[in-house]
Amino acid sequence: MAAYSIIIVDDHPLFRDALRQALSDSFRDLNISEAGSLDGISGALEQNSETDLVLLDLAMPGVKGFSGLMYLRAQYPEIPVVVVSANEDPFAIRRCIEFGASGFIPKSLPVETIRDAVRTVLEGDVWTPPDLDLGAEGDGETADLVARLATLTPQQVRVLMMLSEGLLNKQIAYKLNVSEATIKAHVSAILQKLGVDSRTQAVIAVGKIEGQDWQSAGD
Repeated sequence: MAAYSIIIVDDHPLFRDALRQALSDSFRDLNISEAGSLDGISGALEQNSETDLVLLDLAMPGVKGFSGLMYLRAQYPEIPVVVVSANEDPFAIRRCIEFGASGFIPKSLPVETIRDAVRTVLEGDVWTPPDLDLGAEGDGETADLVARLATLTPQQVRVLMMLSEGLLNKQIAYKLNVSEATIKAHVSAILQKLGVDSRTQAVIAVGKIEGQDWQSAGD
């Protein structure tokens, strides 16, 4: 089998090690990198532009709900992302696929099934648990909001993440090392893209997409 380059993104070193071992035993000449945070994955992808797949946990420090997935799909749209999560809620799985994930692998699956799932995605297909009905219809308002969120730039996704944490413009500017005027411009663009009139409404809109607390979507 041809060599592949995979990045495992999870803030639990023991799980990263276990997943690395499971995949290394199944694929020849596999290049595996690891990251434990959103900043870490950005650095790893900048160093390796030939990455074939990112295996992403939803819950990491500084990341809530689907925001990490949204950021990666916006920043690196050409690189497939598969969510690997302890959350097996069909709602969360369908939402990940709507946000552009190439698959969703529950952590509870047997090692061989995880290997098969990764192999399926590397071959260009989408993998989700076989008993999941992806055809279940959602309401039109939610679908419209998901589509609007997908238009946000990577930096706008990060700003929205921080808005949801209750940070002020000047605090966001400090964290992102940009001017407060730049953050104001991002906030204005976010409001326009989401079709809302205030920061509060933007955060509420994201809450509707989550269907639950940001963090619990990725535990």
